[in-house]
Amino acid sequence: MDDQPLTYLLTGISQVGFPIVLTGYLLVRFEKKLEMLTESILKLIEVINNKNTSEGSHGQ
Repeated sequence: MDDQPLTYLLTGISQVGFPIVLTGYLLVRFEKKLEMLTESILKLIEVINNKNTSEGSHGQ
């Protein structure tokens, strides 16, 4: 079993404290989720713009 991540975790906690290590971990996790949400929002904007453009050309 690889104890490397556990060693880093325990070293980090002993050097800066649990709240700092937890905050760093959560920031890394949330960053990935925020990137995925940003991509989804951009795709939705594109779909809405395409739908509005196609409705505008059919209405005239």
